Amino acid sequence: MKLNTKRTILVGLAFLSISAFWQLYDSIIPLILKNTFHISDTVSGGIMAMDNVLALFMLPFFGSLSDKVHTRLGRRTPFILCGTAAAVIAMLFLPFADNIVSLGLFVTALCVTLVAMGSYRSPAVSLMPDVTPKPLRSKANAIINLMGAVGGVISLILISTLIPKTGKPDYFPIFLVVALVMAASVLILLWKVKENPLREEREKIDLALDIEEGTVQEEGTVSAPMAPEVKRSLILILISVSFWFMGYNAVTTAFSKYAQIYWGIQGGGFANCLLVATIAAICSYIPVGAIASRIGRKKTILGGVVLLASMFALGATVKEYHVWINGLFALVGVAWAAINVNSYPMVVEMSKGSDIGKFTGFYYTFSMAAQIVTPILSGFLLEHVGYHTLFPYAALFVTAAFFTMLFVKHGDSKPIPKKSKLEAFDVDD
Repeated sequence: MKLNTKRTILVGLAFLSISAFWQLYDSIIPLILKNTFHISDTVSGGIMAMDNVLALFMLPFFGSLSDKVHTRLGRRTPFILCGTAAAVIAMLFLPFADNIVSLGLFVTALCVTLVAMGSYRSPAVSLMPDVTPKPLRSKANAIINLMGAVGGVISLILISTLIPKTGKPDYFPIFLVVALVMAASVLILLWKVKENPLREEREKIDLALDIEEGTVQEEGTVSAPMAPEVKRSLILILISVSFWFMGYNAVTTAFSKYAQIYWGIQGGGFANCLLVATIAAICSYIPVGAIASRIGRKKTILGGVVLLASMFALGATVKEYHVWINGLFALVGVAWAAINVNSYPMVVEMSKGSDIGKFTGFYYTFSMAAQIVTPILSGFLLEHVGYHTLFPYAALFVTAAFFTMLFVKHGDSKPIPKKSKLEAFDVDD
């Protein structure tokens, strides 16, 4: 059985849209808060955590809500369309508020934008497992993450080329281009991806493969409660997700300030390091998906965790920018790809088909909870201890994720049944 690559790429347009925004948000908003509104690192960290506070409640809610919605466009598509439309309008007020130095307008626009983004993230991510047979979800998630990385690259290139090295930058052109990319991506998704027929096709394929949604439940029945050992694995992997996001998000949230203040990089030059990491991740998504299908998701994740913790520990030794640092960030990208491609499929592997949105919400609840705490905690350390704390902080939490992940026993890849069961389906068209 082969993955329908073209269709998965089209489904990934929603994640491209999301990732383009969040890369822009993580890179530019801290600079606006510090340089325009002169907000301290600790308070800035609190503001940067605001999206995650909202997401902690919104992602499970909208994930579960989209499980229950049935429309002509599908369960997930209406949320994607409405959320994107609201976000692309509201986000354009952010650079406008920066230009006129209006903190009130900036905070209002930021709140509206974050609510809009939170309303469709879980539905957008749930679309992939909705239309992809279980054995192919790691490979499919590799493509989804690749599409997200492309969105991040778009934002990073814009930041690197359009932010001047001196003077007060005008961020409006960058926000406008990203908004247009988001709108175009979702319109193409609406045009090319027909959610309802694709979900019905996936259900028939899983039935032919003797894969019933919820087979991890006790006694093999969909209605049975989750077995205690499966629940234990679910809790452990969700804790692991929190730990590695505590480390990784601390770096991505503070890096624009860190690079300018601690390493002395001027203008938008900090984006080049992140661009290297993102391109390395793009090159790695497909290979790590293939590796996971051979050696298992858990082993691939553990390898990524070891590599990521090592690179953050090495980054702690760097006192000023050198060209070789780009190699370090390339390996960060590879490590993050190995983790990201496989962790979400492990979580939804433990779900029933009717609960995919709910379990997507669980995944994002734990990742967002970590991203609430880590900007504030790491921001406090940056302000009161020193900028040298950033990479050791990140390495510590990623290392903790290794030990919790060791005890996860469920959600790994399963072998694909015999080809004879697939003769009625051509899943690669």
